[in-house]
Amino acid sequence: MNRRRWAAVALVAVVALVHLVLMLWLEDLARLGAGAADTSPARIDVAFVRELAQAEPPPVAPVAPRPAPAAPAAAAPVAPAASAPSAAEAAPEPVQAAASSPAEGTAGSESAALAADRAASAPQGEPNAPSALARAPEPAASALAPSTAVAAAAPAPGAPPPPTTAPPSAPAAPAFDWPPSTRLSYNLVGDYRGPVQGKARVEWLRSGNRYQVHLDVRVGADFAPLLSRRMSSDGQLTEDGLKPQRYDEETKVLLREVRRQTILFEPERIVLPRGGVQPPVAGVQDTASQFVQLTWMFTLQPQLLRPGQTVEVPLALARRVDRWVYDVVGEEVLNLPVGPVKAWYLKPRTQSKTNSDLSVETWFAPSLQYLPVRIRIRQDEASFIDLTLERLPQQASASDAPTPRRIVVP
Repeated sequence: MNRRRWAAVALVAVVALVHLVLMLWLEDLARLGAGAADTSPARIDVAFVRELAQAEPPPVAPVAPRPAPAAPAAAAPVAPAASAPSAAEAAPEPVQAAASSPAEGTAGSESAALAADRAASAPQGEPNAPSALARAPEPAASALAPSTAVAAAAPAPGAPPPPTTAPPSAPAAPAFDWPPSTRLSYNLVGDYRGPVQGKARVEWLRSGNRYQVHLDVRVGADFAPLLSRRMSSDGQLTEDGLKPQRYDEETKVLLREVRRQTILFEPERIVLPRGGVQPPVAGVQDTASQFVQLTWMFTLQPQLLRPGQTVEVPLALARRVDRWVYDVVGEEVLNLPVGPVKAWYLKPRTQSKTNSDLSVETWFAPSLQYLPVRIRIRQDEASFIDLTLERLPQQASASDAPTPRRIVVP
């Protein structure tokens, strides 16, 4: 009888232990899918209600041209007596020759008076430059026609100046506004100890001046992924782009414990998970926020997307803060499930890196608000995943994304 009681007690204990382990395992998976809720910032809650169709890139403020340097008010140089200019050499000088002609002297030209004084002081029989140009052959004389026409159009001495018409003012440049919350869904293929498939998703969430970027990658079946990784950035929107305040990364490999690491962007320092403390760096981004920061840069400066251009982004990694340089390789047409999409290919330059550093190649599509439509993430030469957009981006309604105030967060 006692043996039966002890056997029943042992069975109950084993069942309770199994239930406890199962609950902890399910809780761990839930934490992996939603981020470490006990420490990470609460997720911004939005509803995606529409699809973003391809369209022309959004307008940007035109770049004001630099003022041209003022031309020096110097007289024409006197040509040496030994070599008179030929017709080919005289062609670049028509404006100065016309300025010293008698016809323009009646207009009160100061350069004509200076040229006349030099001509009077020149020795007899020594040709000066204006007289030589005046005797230039017919081709050079025809080159003087535009300048002569300008001189003929000049008002007579004492006449009132002609009315001037102010140039039309340029239209007001549209102010940049951050796009509403957006979800990008990707198909995943790659190689991680063999060919793999899966899904990935990038979510750009915003509420007022606060933003979040979540990059979720699942390799293998959804119910039992071989590898799951979430990269999350939380911070503020400023006039200089994104200002991260916290970066969280969670990695789960099948039958292993969840690995978590956090980067804190404090006003006076950057706290790295395995690299100690680093001084703050202007414009620094994390692995997740860099995608949206580049989108912001290309929207305001589309001229950056030209073959041969380079784009620099200070990037906070697990052990250090580096300045990553991306080369703009060129524009490609990607045949995606949503149809052909033109996108600009950015490739990071080869540099020294540790096994924990991820190399990210990205394709940005101007027709889809410069969003990344393809992302290739490499851990080493043998391990990589390639994400391609599987459907049109989903966005929240404009009312769900109030326009942030244009402020700089200290």
